[in-house]
Amino acid sequence: MPSKKAAAAQQAQKEKEAAKKAQKEKKSDPLFQPAPKNFRVGGDIRPTRDLSRFVKWPRYVRLQRQKKILQQRLKVPPSLNQFANTLDKNQAAELFKLLMKYQPEDKGDKAERIKAAAEAKAEGSSAEAAADTPPPPLVCKFGLKHVTYLIESKKAKLVCVASDVEPVELVVWIPALCKKMDVPYCIVKNKARLGWVVRQKKAAVLALTGVKKEDQHSLATLQNNFKTQFNDNVAVGRKWGGGIMGLKTQAKLEKREKALQAELAKKAQY
Repeated sequence: MPSKKAAAAQQAQKEKEAAKKAQKEKKSDPLFQPAPKNFRVGGDIRPTRDLSRFVKWPRYVRLQRQKKILQQRLKVPPSLNQFANTLDKNQAAELFKLLMKYQPEDKGDKAERIKAAAEAKAEGSSAEAAADTPPPPLVCKFGLKHVTYLIESKKAKLVCVASDVEPVELVVWIPALCKKMDVPYCIVKNKARLGWVVRQKKAAVLALTGVKKEDQHSLATLQNNFKTQFNDNVAVGRKWGGGIMGLKTQAKLEKREKALQAELAKKAQY
């Protein structure tokens, strides 16, 4: 025979269960019946998930992601790390505003100019045609060899270098040459953006050899700013980059450091 205490406990348990059941029945609304979803085969449509970790990405995507991580992890020497110091959005907007005024002519404009020159030559004598021929227009110069020649001969007034040239060895020496020749230079974020200025897909470097009278002030302002930020900035040429560990490694090192500090604190008590 169960004791009176055990019987009372069983009775209390039954009452609790009955109360819970009654509460559940009260909560269910007849207008909004519960309809649990079935995510098995042939059932309800599953909610969208981020499957990017399960995708087999193309080789070039994997390589560029691995390269980015490696550049963060490994120590980057100053000669390569200087390309991380680029123009900000406002400076770049001012620069491209000026560069777009000196876009090279497209095929149609060039054909028209050549045609007009040929007609003028056919109408008059060669001496008169040569005298009437306008001087070559001021445009942005591009191409590594051509820009190098302009820097060496000090004809370049302003040089723009892309930060993402591949391989970087093509342009790694240009900042040093600009400093030696005292030519203002800047590093811009995207080679495609420089290419767009000169009607190409990509451009590693651009140079301005001169501007119109109305743009002299804009050019002088940019030259002064870029000389301060790039040419005369000694810290950029000495600063190493990289050496940033992943989140897991950072957490591990932090934990190790805390344990070491706690150990030293204990030793200091004795």
